[in-house]
Amino acid sequence: MKYRTLGKTGFKVSEIGFGGWAIGGGWGHQEDSESEKALHTAIDNGVNFIDTAEGYGNGKSEKIIAEILKTRKEEVIVATKMPPVEGIWPPSPYCKIEERYPEKYIRKNIEERLTNLNTDCIDLLQLHTWTRAWNHNPTALEVLKDLKKEGKIKAIGISTPEQDQNCVIELMQKGYLDVVQMIYNIFEQEPAAQLLPVAKEQNVGVIVRVAFDEGVLTGKYKVDSSFGEGDFRNSYFAGDRLERAVNRVEKIKEEIKDTELTMPQLALKFPLAHEAVSTVIPGIRNDKQALANTAVSDLDNLSNNLLDRLHKHYWLRGVWYSGK
Repeated sequence: MKYRTLGKTGFKVSEIGFGGWAIGGGWGHQEDSESEKALHTAIDNGVNFIDTAEGYGNGKSEKIIAEILKTRKEEVIVATKMPPVEGIWPPSPYCKIEERYPEKYIRKNIEERLTNLNTDCIDLLQLHTWTRAWNHNPTALEVLKDLKKEGKIKAIGISTPEQDQNCVIELMQKGYLDVVQMIYNIFEQEPAAQLLPVAKEQNVGVIVRVAFDEGVLTGKYKVDSSFGEGDFRNSYFAGDRLERAVNRVEKIKEEIKDTELTMPQLALKFPLAHEAVSTVIPGIRNDKQALANTAVSDLDNLSNNLLDRLHKHYWLRGVWYSGK
């Protein structure tokens, strides 16, 4: 496993981190015993960065992680996320920050995160969504600054809303953020235009999520693949979305047939090729996935020629959730 610095936080984090959504639920049935094996295997193989959230099973993911870390001697950095007060998701331009992230709510929520994670200080607290409308008056980030001074959190971040990831650029430039979490993959390459360069310029750590584009970039899905009841992917790949995505993945497979790379390896190596990226957090739900994903860090970097070819697979599909 290789390690990189998470921006101005100074944390040395594993290139491959642990995405903790599936172990909290939302991706179909998940046995706690499988989650525990996955976490142990990941840590055994060099993972020292875990990302979770309140929204991953209403704190279930956080609690499982805390129980596992009680039994480990390694120093593991844990990032979690706080959602806004219930309402429109992502927040609309008309949402008021004082209503969606009021100080009283933030402070109460922080205490819940501390309890679930069994700690007295959170390594990285991220707001789970944002809207550009709040950039002129980011009161929630000022509250987090105070909590940082009070020793409740070590670093502040935002997990970008997918329809407007660039909304955090101004915040980075003004020094509000230590870390940003963003979507960056073979299909979604827009961050390379400005978001990633600004993060590098401002020494803001970058966590990449959705490297597999919710699984389709692993190459394992077929046009008729189906998902269990309550599985997030049923909405993500609604309508003809799965068929369209699978057809594009087949073209990528052709692109790499002269290499020894698998699709999952390629999907993880692609974001790691950008110097601004600190860590990539694939969702890991069993020990097999933990072994496969962690091994990717030690593979050779993608060649410039291959990267140039992959740039052609940038997909301007807009935002899934807004309609067809």
